[in-house]
Amino acid sequence: MDYSIKSDSLDKLSTECLLLGFHPKRKLGPTATAIDEAWGGLITRLLKRDDPEGKPGEILTVNHLPEGKIERLILVGLGKKDELTASSYRKALVAAANALKGTAARHAASTLHEAEVKEKPLEWKIRQSVETLENALYRYTHTKSEKELGKPPRLEKLQFLFDPETDVSAVETSLKQARAIANGMNLARDLGNLPGNICTPTYLAEQAEKLGKQHKKLKVKILGEAELEELGMGSFLSVSKGSREPAKLIVMEYHGTTAKSKPHVLVGKGLTFDAGGISLKQASGMDEMKYDMCGGAAVIATLGVAAELELPINVVGLVPASENLPDGAANKPGDIVSSMSGTTIEILNTDAEGRLILCDTLTYAKRYDPVAVIDTATLTGACIVALGRHPSGLMGNDDDLCERLVKAGEATYDRVWRLPLWDEYQEQLKSNFADVANIGGPDGGTITAGCFLSRFAKDFKWAHLDIAGTAWKTGNEKGSTGRPVPLLSQYLIDQAQ
Repeated sequence: MDYSIKSDSLDKLSTECLLLGFHPKRKLGPTATAIDEAWGGLITRLLKRDDPEGKPGEILTVNHLPEGKIERLILVGLGKKDELTASSYRKALVAAANALKGTAARHAASTLHEAEVKEKPLEWKIRQSVETLENALYRYTHTKSEKELGKPPRLEKLQFLFDPETDVSAVETSLKQARAIANGMNLARDLGNLPGNICTPTYLAEQAEKLGKQHKKLKVKILGEAELEELGMGSFLSVSKGSREPAKLIVMEYHGTTAKSKPHVLVGKGLTFDAGGISLKQASGMDEMKYDMCGGAAVIATLGVAAELELPINVVGLVPASENLPDGAANKPGDIVSSMSGTTIEILNTDAEGRLILCDTLTYAKRYDPVAVIDTATLTGACIVALGRHPSGLMGNDDDLCERLVKAGEATYDRVWRLPLWDEYQEQLKSNFADVANIGGPDGGTITAGCFLSRFAKDFKWAHLDIAGTAWKTGNEKGSTGRPVPLLSQYLIDQAQ
């Protein structure tokens, strides 16, 4: 998709489809009012005729217009003008994007950013518009035939209309960021949606290398099992013992400033398929365990965003990639493994494997002397029970870092909710036979998982994002969401500023 800013007078406007917002009682925005006056009140008459209420997301499509340079209109309900919230605005954008996708238009123009959204600047509205439209237009194509795919949407270009006197420099910057983040989200979606027999640890590593070749400042290296064993990553390697696919540690280094500047480190869980190992998962829904690498996909994609935007900071992405399958060589409940840090771990449940690969990777991150380390993982089903599928769970050992992530989440609407990491929860991880157990029982499963990871992050500022409820959708809309690419990208953009 091509996105651009158009600052021109309305009498020169030419488009196959124009998006206009309206409020209850047929209240129109500035551009809609001007066009309505130029057309002798046509828009007002159409709204009066069909009498839409103007609720957020209500759509009225007008395909036949007087001869002119505007071929069709999509009138989008925005709700009461003084009550337009971020949630309502996004609902309107989703409806508008779906309506636009359903037309035959190749070129469209939008004025929906004219609406005033509570506590949200113009730049936010532009970003949300791009990300919402990209989400609507996204199609998974890799393993589907042309016959099944059908005709793709025809839309190729969207312009945001502004008055000629408006200073659009800040908007141009926001649009550039939106394009990069949308590209990152689409990459993360593609990787997440691929089946486990294609998206193996080796394939995931190859995609990271491919991305590295596209950007001069992005260097990628892959550590194999022999190198991981030399590093002492016994915890990480124990997970891959039941699989024929070799484990990989994907290391991505983006150099956006001097080598003396400490990097921000992102760690992403890359379980390309998780059957639970010997602690086998139920068959129902197990196909969705191909999404257990969405944290890793998000980190790979976010490094791509940083490189595309040429952010003036250093960023390291670390993705431990493996499968977790049952086999005669696989971890067994009661086994004890030794981590890279020297901490011994009793494996009480082989399905709690994400923390086993992440803990060694967190120890590896220490060598970078990082500004901060953020890990993101589809770690616990308990997070869905606690928070549902709207926010990701957030835990960390540094209040300022956590507050920055909360802020970035609010700015992108890729929101998080912070959970406690109190010492009392650590008691649940006690083991009679090792330094720590890999699970803490049924109570507070998301928090005890965070507590486990915190033991390997004592030497740096660290935050943990549990994206089990936000990385993919289930049911009829099953598929990867691309989250938390917007959150991580905004965090890096904020640090760059």
